[in-house]
Amino acid sequence: FRKGNLDRIKGKPGLDLIRGEASFTAPYALEVSKDDGESQTVEGEKIFIDTGARPSAPPIKGLEEVEYLDSTSIMELGKVPDKLLIIGGGYIGVEFGQAFRRFGAEVTIFQRSSQLLTHEDEDVAEEVREILKEDGISVELDKEVQGVEKVPEGVSVFTDGSAEEVGSHLMVAAGRVPNTDSLGLEHTNLETTERGHIKVNDRLETDQENVYALGDVKGGPAFTHISYDDFRVLRDNLFEDGDRSIKDREVPYTVFIDPQLGRVGLTEEEAREKGYEVQVVTMPMDRVARALEVDETRGMMKVVVDGQTERILGAAILGIEGGEIASAIQIAMMGDLSYKKLEEGVFAHPTLAESLNNLFSLLES
Repeated sequence: FRKGNLDRIKGKPGLDLIRGEASFTAPYALEVSKDDGESQTVEGEKIFIDTGARPSAPPIKGLEEVEYLDSTSIMELGKVPDKLLIIGGGYIGVEFGQAFRRFGAEVTIFQRSSQLLTHEDEDVAEEVREILKEDGISVELDKEVQGVEKVPEGVSVFTDGSAEEVGSHLMVAAGRVPNTDSLGLEHTNLETTERGHIKVNDRLETDQENVYALGDVKGGPAFTHISYDDFRVLRDNLFEDGDRSIKDREVPYTVFIDPQLGRVGLTEEEAREKGYEVQVVTMPMDRVARALEVDETRGMMKVVVDGQTERILGAAILGIEGGEIASAIQIAMMGDLSYKKLEEGVFAHPTLAESLNNLFSLLES
């Protein structure tokens, strides 16, 4: 995929591709340390910063002395670990944890919080934990890793209770940090957050005129589709006389465990914090005809609705093709439809979309 994109831009008229690491030497000047060992100075009237983010390494005692995997290096493993220990129970941790369990590894996930997936509602996160447990994954909640140590068998992990667990491999899935530390931002007028993200407004403009930041480097939801929409916002505003903003855009995402967790909009907790008159309904996947047909009934569906306007505020679909069902709900949200449109809609039988009839009818009861 990346090679295809690279091939498409090579040789484009007016486009020079310089491979190397760039840093600011002045507000509108960059010095590039090129891959061939040479350096080159580049100046521009407009600058777009899209340097992304990388896996972070938390300050854990002994971590620098042991070999550990992250979301990049684990993809390069040549064999399945005998026992994989994962620090972090977020999206990356649970995805890789389940994948390697199904490859045949023993897997333990250490999560310092009282639930997995801390951005999700507690009932949804608990359902995910149950699914992982059914797969044979050990999930250790409220366990903060205090130290790691190299041992003959691989690596030993010490938690806050002084407990020890030994694994053949260690993965750190404790978030990501923006790639701004080597950009020479001290030579610019750009401001950053405490975590190093470049500050932007709703139009992705920085504090320095004609300098823009997009993608993970600006903070906010770190998803490929959000980065692509950032590009569309800038393209439309700068080159097509648009007036687009990233404010209030829907942020869908899918956690690619099995079954999937598809999410869009507000959680129940977020909706209550914002002061909505919240209506909530949940339905187990064993109430979904298509799920019964294919014998994949694990999971649940949950929607959050504004009781005053009947608009859908958010959804969490943990089940077979959860991301696809959540996308159907997102389309209704984009059109400001009442949930009753989905309750009364005619969907082909037996499709997953048909489950929306039953789900939203529960709001009436």
